[in-house]
Amino acid sequence: MGTALVYHEDMTAARLLWDDPECEIECPERLTTALERLQQRGLEQRCLQLAAREASEAELGLVHSPEYVALVRGTQALGTGELQTLSGQYDAVYFHPSTFHCARLAVGAALQLVDAVLAGAVRNGLALVRPPGHHSQRAAANGFCVFNNVAIAARHAQRQHGLHRILIVDWDVHHGQGIQYIFEDDPSVLYFSWHRYEHGRFWPYLRESDADAVGQGPGLGFTVNLPWNQSPGPRGEDPAVLPGRASTDAPWPQVGMGNADYVAAFLHVLLPVAFEFNPELVLVSAGFDSAIGDPEGQMQATPECFAHLTQLLQVLAGGRVCAVLEGGYHLESLSQSVCMMVQALLGDPAPPLSGPMVPHGSALESIQSVRVAQAPHWMSLQQQEGRPSSLLLTGRPEFKAAATQDVAALSSLLDQPRLNPTPPVRTAVALAAPDAALALPSDVLCEEGSAPQEETQAWARPHEALAQDRALTALGKVLYLLDRILDGQVSSGVAVTPACAAAATLDVAIRCGLSHGAQRLLCLAVGQLDRPPDLTDDGRNLWLNIGGKEAAALSMFHVSVPLPGTTGGFLSCVLALVLPLAYSFQPDLVLVALGPAHGLRDPQAALLAALLRGPAGGRVLALVDEESTPQLVVVLARVLHGEAAPSLGPFSMASPEDVQALMQLRGQLEPRWKMLQVASEAGGPGSG
Repeated sequence: MGTALVYHEDMTAARLLWDDPECEIECPERLTTALERLQQRGLEQRCLQLAAREASEAELGLVHSPEYVALVRGTQALGTGELQTLSGQYDAVYFHPSTFHCARLAVGAALQLVDAVLAGAVRNGLALVRPPGHHSQRAAANGFCVFNNVAIAARHAQRQHGLHRILIVDWDVHHGQGIQYIFEDDPSVLYFSWHRYEHGRFWPYLRESDADAVGQGPGLGFTVNLPWNQSPGPRGEDPAVLPGRASTDAPWPQVGMGNADYVAAFLHVLLPVAFEFNPELVLVSAGFDSAIGDPEGQMQATPECFAHLTQLLQVLAGGRVCAVLEGGYHLESLSQSVCMMVQALLGDPAPPLSGPMVPHGSALESIQSVRVAQAPHWMSLQQQEGRPSSLLLTGRPEFKAAATQDVAALSSLLDQPRLNPTPPVRTAVALAAPDAALALPSDVLCEEGSAPQEETQAWARPHEALAQDRALTALGKVLYLLDRILDGQVSSGVAVTPACAAAATLDVAIRCGLSHGAQRLLCLAVGQLDRPPDLTDDGRNLWLNIGGKEAAALSMFHVSVPLPGTTGGFLSCVLALVLPLAYSFQPDLVLVALGPAHGLRDPQAALLAALLRGPAGGRVLALVDEESTPQLVVVLARVLHGEAAPSLGPFSMASPEDVQALMQLRGQLEPRWKMLQVASEAGGPGSG
């Protein structure tokens, strides 16, 4: 299955016919520029291209009143003066004689995409549409939006396809109040929106955009608002209400949320709740006015960040992700961000995120406020509500001293050049012997090459476990595949190792990776695998063991945690520890080693591998103990190739022991690895 791109050139017909500085940014060039960039990068050609159809009036009626649909239909016969008068009755809206046709195409494109995904014709896709929709309400246009494209698509998925759980993720910089109003009492639709809010002083200036607006009646907890705020200016001024939708004359600094803030919001708010909700479909209100350069949002997130966000969503709902364009008014930023999202939908590795991954204090305050507001409704947030104890550091002076040196070592490395090849092969598998029975994707390469015998023997010499021919042969294949990843010929891979040589092979892989060009290497070791004793804490390697006897942080770069026994405990370990550490460390290469008695079920191993593609730009090498099932090799190869990870199954609460272990590690590591934080250091209760 592939990726659909739904579009129709008629959606460029509507344009502003009079002078209105507020509305002129919603222009046809938003679509044409994005489409041209997709074509230039060869991305459109890789998608299944679908021409949008018009939605029927019955389909519009899934959300909108008959009277409102009739009013918009009537705009086709109005003159310019009448259109301007009618537009003035709404907030930040303009009508054109082609608006009804364009808006029906926008809805129809979203419906076609949902139908194609749920019928299994494609795995995911993007509807490139205008006008946008998430502000539109049952009987009112609002904020450039005429019909609510995503809300209608959700109702269509329920009525026509029988879905019971739909997640809507709205990353537009403005609050999609139209979607919220439509579903605020509906527990079958989970609506998540982050938006520039500034304590109610940013458009649309609504009290119900704040974190404590969590839904109504049976829908309590199914509206999740994450408002981006900013503290008053350095002189403590009380900011005035901002004129218009986005003022550059505000008396305080711009909100300016960046890559770290967006990723932290996903890891600490959206994904825990989404996994517990277990959606059957993910709809994305994909507004790119939340990207850098946009005059509306004035945020700092780079286009690459949206590839990462898309990848994180693809681990939900079996990868069934339908994105529908909303805002985005800086043409270059918009078009680049659209391309990044489509690349991720196609399964391409996300480029590494640049700059230190340190969330803003105001972003952490927002994250904490929404976690507090939502905790009564979600077990996944309740099990993380304990505050990490700073007392754990008091009795560990040796940890403090080592960490001070570690921070200096890490800081000096963050600015060094990153490995960022464009591999011709996305995924390769190195087996001990060819196995035609493995159901691998057709374009996954079965690697038959091996490192030169002399090189392999030199690396193996210090290890008795690698003296046997079988272990030496497997090591040669691991080294060959590792070199192919590091020189940019292959993005990711899976290699099988003998159980008796698993630890020795991992030791060689770490040393070889560091000596052959990786600046920072993350090793996630699962099972009975000890850290090589002479591996130095020089900032170049981070060792994380899942399956240790106890939770321990022997240094900033040596962390161990027991394998949680429940779905909720495992997800907390991954989302609140593994991924924040990985994104903070920003590795060039990730080694995932599944050693003897690793204890992971195939879906758990697949989820780890899928999520770790992001921090390292797709450069992941999984080492699998040969005693694992052959199916595990297939599952890992598929997720590293960009396919969806299998479901973990029903959510179950983490055990008190697992919660305590996670709290202990966060208490030790949060001050150093900032992506672990869920509240500002200067915040109130619960800050960490």
